[in-house]
Amino acid sequence: MKLLRRISLFLVLSSVMLGVGGYTALKAEQFFYPNRYQMKETRNEDKQQYEEDAHYDMQEQVIETAVGDIPVVTADTAYFVEEVDLISGTVHETEESVPVKYIGLDREGLLQELESYDDNPPLTELEQGFETIELTAFSKDRVVICKYYKLEEDKGFYLMVADHFIVVYREDKQTLYMNTDILLDSLNETLQTEIMRGKYVETEEELYNFLESYSS
Repeated sequence: MKLLRRISLFLVLSSVMLGVGGYTALKAEQFFYPNRYQMKETRNEDKQQYEEDAHYDMQEQVIETAVGDIPVVTADTAYFVEEVDLISGTVHETEESVPVKYIGLDREGLLQELESYDDNPPLTELEQGFETIELTAFSKDRVVICKYYKLEEDKGFYLMVADHFIVVYREDKQTLYMNTDILLDSLNETLQTEIMRGKYVETEEELYNFLESYSS
């Protein structure tokens, strides 16, 4: 029993001495070589910062790629305008230069521009019977704009009398189109009778031919 106790005590003392020796050696190394541990810590910090920066750069690249995938109108985009006559049903398509104000716009931006155009069309468009406009095709390579027109055909006129002079009314007999200097008495009796009843003239060309013939 005494022998076993001595052996156990020896093992315990040996373990304690080994632990104390190792701790003392570690502290001595840190004391005499402090830069070695500082450099190791710095390298770990640099590695962590590098990984964070790399992750941030990757996120930026993903965002830029996503934005770059959105098609926009460019100066090289093929720009077509279709003009549709709602009365005859005919369609006339032409390729035009891209309007400068459309360059750089995506689909939503272009739709907003067309909506603004539709709300306030130019006077020249209204004179041609402009009805509405819409976007029918959109990509970075090709854009198609469709304009709809409904130009009513010229309606007829009525030659009538007011204060002994010939006056011209539109087809509704209510809207005055023009006054003339032609006296009713200057016309032959047959024509006078027709005009007093309301003489119908089908076209504007026919009207002006009549006025030129009887004007003084």
